[in-house]
Amino acid sequence: MEKVAFTQMKDGTKEEYEFLTAHEIDHTKHTAKRLMDALVDLDQSLSGYKVTRLGHSLQSATRAWRAGADIDWVVSALLHDIGDIYAPYNHDEYAATILRPFVREQCAWCVQTHGDFQMLYYGHHVGGDPNKRDRFKGSPYFDDCAAFCENWDQASFDPDYDDLPLKFFAPMVEEVFARTPYDPDVTKAGVRVPLENAALAAERQ
Repeated sequence: MEKVAFTQMKDGTKEEYEFLTAHEIDHTKHTAKRLMDALVDLDQSLSGYKVTRLGHSLQSATRAWRAGADIDWVVSALLHDIGDIYAPYNHDEYAATILRPFVREQCAWCVQTHGDFQMLYYGHHVGGDPNKRDRFKGSPYFDDCAAFCENWDQASFDPDYDDLPLKFFAPMVEEVFARTPYDPDVTKAGVRVPLENAALAAERQ
C-alpha cells in the first residue's frame, strides 16, 4: 500500500489506519531534525535587535548550560522562541505546545508564560502591563519563570557573548524528542528542579 483509498476518515479500514500509524511513527522520529531546521529559520525572523532570534536562542541555551541546568531546561531555553516565525502573537504558547509532551511540566509552564513575565522589563514603554505576570503568583513555578526570564531570556541579546553553536545542542534536542510523549516519569507534574547547579556549572566552564 502506497496510499490509503478513502477520501473521508470514517471510511478508512483497520489496515489503512495501521498503515498510516506506521507512517506517523516514522515521521515523529524526525521531529528533532525539523526543529533544528526551524531554529535556523529564526535567523530570517524578527530583526532590530543586536542579535538574530537564532543568536538569542543559542545565547539563552548557552547561559542555561553554563549555569549547570539539566537537559529539560537547556532544550526549553533553546526552543522558547521557536514560535516567533509561525505564531508571533502567542509564540510562547506555540513553543510550550511543542515541548510539553517531552519535558518536565515545570519547564513547559515557564516557556508558556514567559511572554507575560517579560513584560516586567518593557511593558511600561509600550503601554503594556509590567505586572502582567502577577496573575500567576499562585503557581509553584512562578519563581522559576522569573529566574528563567531574568537570567537566560532577557539577558541574551549580547552580540559579544560567546554562544555555543547549534550543533552543540543537537544531541540534547534529539534525546528529548526521542522520549515517550506524555510519560509521567518525564513530565513530572509538580516537580521543581533548580535552574542552576553549581557543581555542574563548574564542570562546564
